[in-house]
Amino acid sequence: MKPVYMDNNATTQVAPEVLEAMLPYFHELYGNPSSMHSFGGQVMQALRRAREQVAALLGASAEEIVFTSCGTESDSTAIRSALLTNPDKRHILTSRVEHPAVRALCSHLATQGYRVTELPVDGEGRLDLEQYKRALTPDTAIVSLMWANNETGVIFPIEKAAEMARERNILFHTDAVQAVGKIPIDLAKTPIDMLSLSGHKLHAPKGIGVLYLRKGVKFSPYLLGGHQERGRRGGTEATPSIVALGVAAELAQKKMDVENGYVKGLRDRLEKTILDTVPNTKVNGDREHRLPNTSNISFEFVEGEGILLMMDEFGICASSGSACTSGSLQPSHVLRAMGIPFTMAHGSIRFSLSVYNTGEEVDFVLEKLPPIIETLRGMSPYWKTGARLCREA
Repeated sequence: MKPVYMDNNATTQVAPEVLEAMLPYFHELYGNPSSMHSFGGQVMQALRRAREQVAALLGASAEEIVFTSCGTESDSTAIRSALLTNPDKRHILTSRVEHPAVRALCSHLATQGYRVTELPVDGEGRLDLEQYKRALTPDTAIVSLMWANNETGVIFPIEKAAEMARERNILFHTDAVQAVGKIPIDLAKTPIDMLSLSGHKLHAPKGIGVLYLRKGVKFSPYLLGGHQERGRRGGTEATPSIVALGVAAELAQKKMDVENGYVKGLRDRLEKTILDTVPNTKVNGDREHRLPNTSNISFEFVEGEGILLMMDEFGICASSGSACTSGSLQPSHVLRAMGIPFTMAHGSIRFSLSVYNTGEEVDFVLEKLPPIIETLRGMSPYWKTGARLCREA
């Protein structure tokens, strides 16, 4: 059974063009790009091309692109570098809805004597820029805010936030792992100092990422050991994956209109029909300022884990907004930060689509999902009581 894959914010399939481009660098063109001979030199040329392709997608220059192993490494490198290059500053400003790659690091740094401020969000997952402005202090070493939320797709006003940080001479980093390739980004026109992206979120393989480092920004490498990446990240370059990311970046730039037209249309039809046909459902997050592929829907009085398991029987792949699948009964930190009621947050499902999804797949989900919810609610001791109380209210 071929899966109906709607979990693209978790990872994406490698595009056929990307796979084809990377294969020669496993076997035929396996030279070390740092070698002096021409066999290695042609590999270095491929790396230069990939760097230019990624830079073009971001509106950056090629020398501002540092290849890493993943988005998590890029996040850690950016934040740690800011602290090391500003040793007199001990404050980190972030939000309550960041990815664990940022939240876990900030929690660790808090045990090392740093002061961490996590900005709240409102019920739609939005950031209050006035509150953000008040949180900026002379002691702030770095601001790290995600461009788009991985669970709800809500887009933060990153350009404005970066401008406000620049006015106070504060470094600004954004985890743009979910945003890159889905919405237009032009770093030449924004004062963002550092940006993280991950290849496997835009149809490149896992194990490759990028740290954008604005020219002139003070930097302290996280990985030492070699001259690679202009001395900013030691270690022999993962040539096949870097080539793959370059091609994926070029494809993403060409398909941006498809993301914001075709994919958004599929998402909207899926979402609207679910809301129209399944009672006691709610979309989580700002429905206007969000990624074109993401829909986070809560089904009241149902466990997200149960929905996922029953959809999986039909080959439908999605994610739960609750952490049930990791052994916890607590809803996600994102939905908790938004103040979503427990009975809603516990039954949240994230559908995240890509250019490879089809209208037929959307129809299949719309056929199978309502009976699944009805079955699970029929098993819930809270459904009849909860639904009755809602009607009476």
